[in-house]
Amino acid sequence: MATSAAPPSISFFSSSIFITSSHQNPKLLSTLKAPNSLKPLKPLSHSQTSLIRSELATLPILSFDGSKIGETTINLKSAVPETARAVVHRGIINDLQNKRRGTASTLTRGEVRGGGKKPFPQKKTGRARRGSQRTPLRPGGGVVFGPKPRDWSIKINRKEKRLAISTALSSATVNSIVVEEFGDRFEKPKTKEFIAAMKRWGIDPKEKSVFLMMDVSDNVRLSSRNIGTLKMLTPRTLNLFDILNSDKLVFTQAAVDYLNEMYGYDYAGDSEDDGDEYEEDEGEGNEEGTEAEENSDVAE
Repeated sequence: MATSAAPPSISFFSSSIFITSSHQNPKLLSTLKAPNSLKPLKPLSHSQTSLIRSELATLPILSFDGSKIGETTINLKSAVPETARAVVHRGIINDLQNKRRGTASTLTRGEVRGGGKKPFPQKKTGRARRGSQRTPLRPGGGVVFGPKPRDWSIKINRKEKRLAISTALSSATVNSIVVEEFGDRFEKPKTKEFIAAMKRWGIDPKEKSVFLMMDVSDNVRLSSRNIGTLKMLTPRTLNLFDILNSDKLVFTQAAVDYLNEMYGYDYAGDSEDDGDEYEEDEGEGNEEGTEAEENSDVAE
């Protein structure tokens, strides 16, 4: 008799970017314990989330033929080792849980049609008493403690979500390469040519790989869509799940510039002093207004 395999559990511990290699930082890996030692996560305090560091890495740039033509640097925000595991875990749980539709629904014994009449008298039959045919003990009856439609979505702070993505990207730089723009190299859709290009770049088609490009041409999209282990992402579709679930990350130079700008340490959108400065300006304006009113009262 065939048995159904249990669905695989996705965790950043199973991703190859968190597997020990000779190029990874031993201090960072020593803080990533086994999943069996996980404890219920508590919301991160402000002092924990404020501990952010910059991770600078050098990536090789490969031509379409597979030869090295230069190097580039990627400088992303990264959580400190003490909080990196918790930040990434909260980010992936948020992604997976928000994907749930929450439409599963069952009927209780009070919602199932029928069963209004008592099937047989209470006594003098020798059988167990029964008040309805729609009892959960009967086929066609209601469901006990069954699922009902609900909202599974959970909230995560925008800065914490961005920090989770940048931490995962910075940890995956040991398995990342940069290739030159190849959108115009495919004159027509051809999967065989795309697989040959992957092999020239040192990518095994049997391993999970993610390509991050600013724009995916039609020929590139059609040439790669039949490769089940490959994901084509753009800045709009960049997500934490695909980053953690990949064995190899491939960027273009434009994509690296985008990551340095949007997820770098000097990203202007994460400044926390804008609101304080605005409040200070308002306070100065109020003081000037009160002084003008006092002067006008004295003149009168």
